[in-house]
Amino acid sequence: MILLRDQDTDSGCDLALVTTDLTTPAPALITRYSWRWSIDVTIAEARDLLGAGQAHNRTRRAVERTVPFTLYCYTITVIWYALHGHHPSDAADRREHAPWYTTKTDPSDSDIVAKLRRVTIAARFLPTRPGQPTEQEIRAVQHAWATASLATAA
Repeated sequence: MILLRDQDTDSGCDLALVTTDLTTPAPALITRYSWRWSIDVTIAEARDLLGAGQAHNRTRRAVERTVPFTLYCYTITVIWYALHGHHPSDAADRREHAPWYTTKTDPSDSDIVAKLRRVTIAARFLPTRPGQPTEQEIRAVQHAWATASLATAA
């Protein structure tokens, strides 16, 4: 067992690590734990935010694909945010709506997923969506079809 305590802490310990590895030095075990921490947080976020733990699969292959697919979706979400979704005021906006986050400087994973949901919903329900034909373009195509069918019938 390894007990860690910050020098400024005067009661108890801040972190307790338990291991069966009796040959690795304590600093190496602590380093290994710190590397593992980001992986554990990512898996927990994928489970909680994207529903990886909610799947009701019945076949072996479905079970084997669900978590990797969810982690893939999680990765795409983070990449989308880094490339297109990030705005410098995101953390400040979150602090404004959640005043208990007084020191928040970066958006959390739940903030990123919430922003993706908002952007997706807004894009779906905007009057004109990027990449969609305008009313005039639709009418022009319909007119061309009508003209072509009249020419073919004659």
